[in-house]
Amino acid sequence: MKTLSVTEGRQNLGAWLKRALQGEDVGFLVEGRVVALRPVQVHSEDYVLQEYGVAEKQAERAYRRVKADVHAARRAGESKPFTGKV
Repeated sequence: MKTLSVTEGRQNLGAWLKRALQGEDVGFLVEGRVVALRPVQVHSEDYVLQEYGVAEKQAERAYRRVKADVHAARRAGESKPFTGKV
């Protein structure tokens, strides 16, 4: 792992970030501890609201309602699970 002081890293931060994206271990020494640079997946806490304009509780209620509707339709023989074969 390449370990840098904050001052060293700041001088060429873009290059260090690119190296971290390429899989190189890069860390900054902060108050005696190493803080690593690593790419992460970002997951928005309010994804449902942003994507569909629906609050989380509304989405949960809709999910339960749709699940119940599908279950009832299957019991009544109105639908069956999709197997991937057309």
